[in-house]
Amino acid sequence: MVNDILDKTRQQMDKSLEALKKEFTSLRTGKVSAKIIDGITVDYYGTATPLSGVGSISTPDANTITITPWEKGLAGDIEKAIAAANIGVNPNNNGDSVILSFPPMTSEQRQETVKHAKTMTEKAKVAVRNNRQDGNNKIKKLEKDKEITEDESKQGQDKIQKLTDEFIQKVDDTFKAKEADILKI
Repeated sequence: MVNDILDKTRQQMDKSLEALKKEFTSLRTGKVSAKIIDGITVDYYGTATPLSGVGSISTPDANTITITPWEKGLAGDIEKAIAAANIGVNPNNNGDSVILSFPPMTSEQRQETVKHAKTMTEKAKVAVRNNRQDGNNKIKKLEKDKEITEDESKQGQDKIQKLTDEFIQKVDDTFKAKEADILKI
């Protein structure tokens, strides 16, 4: 029973770490990533469709993203969707494709992005600690219901704490790697 709780707690902590990594992909580093526009959808025959579903997305250089719609009539809709998403750049529609030209990041922008990443990291740590609390509460309930002994409860909580320490370290390592990537010129 305690091992099941430990496994579930590990899975939840792993999900928290993966959510942080996914969130980090939306941050701009020195090179523009197409992930910046992942959350943007365009109305395609009455359905909200991600940009990757209505055209091809490419990054021809470090500061440019090009979206070439499969249907030429969509270029205007894509342009409007990007403008409404407010990602910090104005889209240019040349009739065939929509081009997003990002200026090189200033050191102030890099510092702001690092601050934003730090906020995301703190939220991930809180999520990991909440996972710890959930696991500990389940173990305490087993002890209270006399399904496990006090010693087993203590051992289970110690294992959950070790797991928490391990995941907090992974979260910190993930942040350090992202910070280095953001600050690299």
